Amino acid sequence: MAVGRIPSLVGATQLLDRYLSIHTVAPPLYVHWVPRRPLGSAADSVTLRPAEASRRRARRARVLAALTSGSLLLPVLLLPGSARADGPGADDKPEKQARPPSTMSTVGGARLGKPGTQVSLRTGAPALPRGVTARSWIVSDAETGEVLASHNAHWKLPPASTLKMLFADTVLPKLPKDQKHKVAPADLAGMGTGSSLVGVKEHQTYAVDDLWRGVFLRSGNDAVHVLSAMNGGKERTVRQMNARAKELRALDTHAVSPDGYDRPGQVSSAYDLSLIARSGMQNAEFRKYAATATADFPGEEREKKNGKKAKRETFEIQSTNRLLTGAPGMDPYPGIAGVKNGTTSKAGSTFTGVAQRGERVLLVTVMHPEKEGILPVFRETARLFDWGFSAAEKVRPVGRLVAPVTETKRRTEKDDGKESTAADQAADKPSGGAGTALGVTAGCLALLGLLAYGVHRRWPLPELTRLRKRPGEHGQHRQGQHRP
Repeated sequence: MAVGRIPSLVGATQLLDRYLSIHTVAPPLYVHWVPRRPLGSAADSVTLRPAEASRRRARRARVLAALTSGSLLLPVLLLPGSARADGPGADDKPEKQARPPSTMSTVGGARLGKPGTQVSLRTGAPALPRGVTARSWIVSDAETGEVLASHNAHWKLPPASTLKMLFADTVLPKLPKDQKHKVAPADLAGMGTGSSLVGVKEHQTYAVDDLWRGVFLRSGNDAVHVLSAMNGGKERTVRQMNARAKELRALDTHAVSPDGYDRPGQVSSAYDLSLIARSGMQNAEFRKYAATATADFPGEEREKKNGKKAKRETFEIQSTNRLLTGAPGMDPYPGIAGVKNGTTSKAGSTFTGVAQRGERVLLVTVMHPEKEGILPVFRETARLFDWGFSAAEKVRPVGRLVAPVTETKRRTEKDDGKESTAADQAADKPSGGAGTALGVTAGCLALLGLLAYGVHRRWPLPELTRLRKRPGEHGQHRQGQHRP
């Protein structure tokens, strides 16, 4: 007997279930609903005989009519396909299964340009952690630059608010932290719909120091835009950011907005974000802001009836970095000292973190876990940190974080370029063809250079231990009151 197939009510029921279980993030409030698969797909269908199929079609029509005639389904149908904290809703079409390019940049080493997981385990080394679903990630030593393991390290992906690390690394040295600025309406113009905000108000005066806390802790696009205005405008700031990325040799990175809000063509990679974080952490002010869990932010200035200004009130802000502050079901990560996370519809969740255990400092960047929600990116980062600290002495590096152009030039002038530049050139050449030939030609010098690399490339981070929050300390002290 012939068999018919009809879409079941499973899809509609799941849709309603997802609506009722929507998660929220505050402040401010954002709602994000994404269907896991289109209704009526093969996975949402049942096989029925023709007579039974006819009866169920009628019953299904009556149920759906009742639902759509009431108010229960209406909010679901009107709910935006992609709301987010710091990204736009330009594309609400179901996303195709993403695949990394077959060839990527080989800056830092040929293996880093290969798709898939790259790791070289010695005898006794722990296996990589299970449950890491991110499209791209990298584990590296923040001081020596050695890459312990990676997965699609050079895949160009939307960075979300992790791009604010590049903004800070570029602009922070240019503006004195005690400089004050009265916010003009034009300063806040052009922010994307649904931007994450710290609460900057027009016609109010703020110190640069306060604005940077708004950037690092609350990922405030409003604070970014005001600082950009103070720096000569958004366009000028973006040009400087792209120039800085080239200086850092973060060649996968292209900034279009200073705040990381989704824009066409705005990309970075796990490798580049680690380079940027490593550079930023050389700056003491950057480290201080990145390690701050809570702080007070200025409220609105008000005048008394006699015309005198009243004492300006403040409100507490807390970092969005859940490894720093903790969250329900998640403790702060021991030894964490920053750096920055982000979330948009296109980027998913992204995070670059730095943590110290004993004398070792690791950088981990995770981009776009496949699991839904805010916490998976932090949980996957924590797993990679745990693995990195236990495996650091038991793996062979699969690549390295390269030094900035100026550092390379400085070292070249100091060492006559006979040691360090050969290793740089070998790592930066594309794999295959002429690149391989040049790498082999420079092989002897590159090997000698790599022997000296641990000394020349080590970037000590002496203040990390002092800035590190111990579990239970978050929220107990303010900016500038870090305990040793």
